[in-house]
Amino acid sequence: MTLVKICGNRTPEAVIAAAEAGADFVGMVFAKSSRQVDVDQAQAMVRALGGPLAAHELSLPPQTIAHARHDNEAWFQHGTQVISRYLDAKRPLTVGVFADQSIDEVNEIAEEAGVDLVQLSGDESWEDCLLVTKQVIQTVHISPIDSPSDPMQLVRPGFAIALHLDSAHGQYRGGTGVTFDWEVARRVAERVPLLLAGGLTPENVGEAVRLVGPWAVDVSSGTETDGRKDYARVRAFIEAVRAADGTNS
Repeated sequence: MTLVKICGNRTPEAVIAAAEAGADFVGMVFAKSSRQVDVDQAQAMVRALGGPLAAHELSLPPQTIAHARHDNEAWFQHGTQVISRYLDAKRPLTVGVFADQSIDEVNEIAEEAGVDLVQLSGDESWEDCLLVTKQVIQTVHISPIDSPSDPMQLVRPGFAIALHLDSAHGQYRGGTGVTFDWEVARRVAERVPLLLAGGLTPENVGEAVRLVGPWAVDVSSGTETDGRKDYARVRAFIEAVRAADGTNS
C-alpha cells in the first residue's frame, strides 16, 4: 500500500481531517513559506493527534545490518521497516519540514514542537542528517528542465531514514505545484523506496502511483483551495491513491 503524507498543515482541524481521511504522515512547515507555522501552532497540531511518538509504546525497530550503510537498496529498505514500526505505534506521524536553517535551530524547534520526524528540504548535505536529533527524511530536488541522467548519483545511504524526491523550480524548494519527469522517479523507485512529491493532485496522483510505484506520496498545494487546506481535496487525494493501489494489486 502506498503511504500518504499530507503537508502544509497549519491547524489542529487540518491534521485531524487528514488523519480521519487515512493519512500516514502529516507535515508542518517551519521553513520560510506561506505555509510556515510557529512552535505553538505545531504543538497544538501534535496534541490534536495524541502527542509525540515518544509518548506511545514503541517496539524496537529492526537492527541495522552493517553492510546496509554502504548499500542504497538495503539502507532505505531498512528505513521503511523502521518507519513501519513507528506507524504501528502512531498514525499519522508528524513531520517537521525545514529548509536551509541551522541544525541547532532544526533540533530546537523539532524537540519543542514534538514532531516525530524531520524533513530537510533545502540544500542540506547528507552528513547534516546525522546531526539532527530526530530521524530524517532527506529531499533530493529534481529540476523539471535538467533532470540527471542517473538520479541515483544524488542519493547516499547511511544518513537519512528515507528519500524524498521533489521538484526544483527556480529558487523554490517544494510546495510549488510543479511536477518533474516521473520517469526519473520511476528509475529511482526501481532501486530504492522513495517518497514522491512535486505537483501531485487528486487528479494526477493515481497516474503517478501507477507509473512510478513510490513507497509514499507527498502533497501540499494539491490539497488546497485559495491557499487553504481543502478537506474534500485531502479525501479525494487519498482515495485516488488507494484506487491506484487497487489497480496495481
